[in-house]
Amino acid sequence: MSAGAAYADWIAVDWGTSRLRVWAMAADGTIRAEAASDDGMGGLARDGFEPALLKLVAPWLGSVPVPVVACGMVGSRQGWAEVPYRAVPCAPGALQPVPVATQDGRIRLFIMPGVSQAKPADVMRGEETQIAGFLVEEPGFDGILCLPGTHTKWVHISAGEIVSFQTFLTGELFRLISEESVLRHGIADEGFDQARFESAVADALSRPERLAQRLFAIRAEGVLQGLTPEAARSQLSGELIGAELAAARPYWLGQEVVVAGAPALAALYGDALQAQGVSARVLDAGPLTRIGLGRAYTTISETTA
Repeated sequence: MSAGAAYADWIAVDWGTSRLRVWAMAADGTIRAEAASDDGMGGLARDGFEPALLKLVAPWLGSVPVPVVACGMVGSRQGWAEVPYRAVPCAPGALQPVPVATQDGRIRLFIMPGVSQAKPADVMRGEETQIAGFLVEEPGFDGILCLPGTHTKWVHISAGEIVSFQTFLTGELFRLISEESVLRHGIADEGFDQARFESAVADALSRPERLAQRLFAIRAEGVLQGLTPEAARSQLSGELIGAELAAARPYWLGQEVVVAGAPALAALYGDALQAQGVSARVLDAGPLTRIGLGRAYTTISETTA
């Protein structure tokens, strides 16, 4: 690379509530470099977004403006600029990124719109780009895509469109309960008991109305019966995922299901579904956001060519 030349043909940005991830991309989709920081949407004021981005991507910029395609909470009401939702049913691969003004002339910013659902009320930001990436890889998919994470999404996809979806606060509940509730004293930071997890999933699926009582029982078993912190972590995970599966049953029962997420978490969902007789395919969701952003970059290139 010569001095002053732009290292990135374009930049992909996944901007969540707590993390910012960026990739310097070649026009053919090759990753040239990547970086990340803890400058998530939740910790930034409106005027802090551009400096946070430039702190990571400045080495990739030159004299020619570089397109930056971003998805996630960066487009929320509390983000860099609020980008309207698109209502279901909609084709995530047809969503058009919205241009947003910047102070630094070395970048041309585009933010992906989120997706909304009126009844029951639901929204997503960032997952629509993951789904678009998934459909690039599997354009003929007709079934349910589960995206486990802080806010897990169950998404019905048909004919290349998001037909409906449902969001669960499972990941955030796990963090809050394990780190801030009375259970925090007996929950390990790592380690896992698969048998305890599977038993808790089955219990929550069969009697989800007992969830609150079963959660406190984790504390009681630790005090009275020596429940290990690793087993307690596994039971908490199983109870919450089991309750989620009980509520999401209409989405996965009798459907083709793909689970796409961080490998360890996606595997837990796959195991829980397998115990219910659902042979879900499990994928690493890591590349999907970049693939979806790449599709969006292609639309920008076509309109500006």
